[in-house]
Amino acid sequence: MLLPNILLTGTPGVGKTTLGKELASRSGLKYINVGDLAREGQLYDGYDEEYDCPILDEDRVVDELENQMSEGGVIVDYHGCDFFPERWFHIVFVLKTDNSVLYKRLETRGYNEKKLKDNIQCEIFQILYEEALASYKEEIVHQLPSNNPEDLEDNIDQILKWIEQWVKDHSS
Repeated sequence: MLLPNILLTGTPGVGKTTLGKELASRSGLKYINVGDLAREGQLYDGYDEEYDCPILDEDRVVDELENQMSEGGVIVDYHGCDFFPERWFHIVFVLKTDNSVLYKRLETRGYNEKKLKDNIQCEIFQILYEEALASYKEEIVHQLPSNNPEDLEDNIDQILKWIEQWVKDHSS
C-alpha cells in the first residue's frame, strides 16, 4: 500500500464533505462520500420514516468498498464509523463544530425539528467521537475543530503534512 486510507467522520453538517473534497484535490487521494456511494448503488435496507431518510445497508457498503480500501489512498466520508473494518484506516479524523454554527448549517439543509435536535445532541455528547474511540485504536483517532474557513485551511494543512509523513515512513 503506497498511500494511506483516511476516515473523516462526525455529526452531519460538521464539514466532512468540504474537507474531504478539498483534501482529495490537493493530495491526489481518492475521495468517497458513503452517502453518495449508497445513493448511486442503492445500498439501502429500508426507509426511516421518523428521520425521513433511507437506512444504509452497511454490509453492502463494506463489500462495495473492500477492493478500493485494500489498494489504499482513499479518503472516506461518513457520519458513522462503527461498521467499517478497523484494518481499513490508518487515521481517523472526527470533525467538531460549535452548536450554534452547526444548528445554522443543518437548518439551511432543511432538516426537520427532530432531526435537527437529535443531531445537535449528538454533537453535544460527542457521540461520534466516542464511537470512533470505541471502533479504532485511540492513537489514530483525532478531533479537529470545523467552525470556519480558517479551521478548514488548518485541517487541510495538518492532514497533508500527516499524509506526507506517512508516505515517507512507509516507502521502502
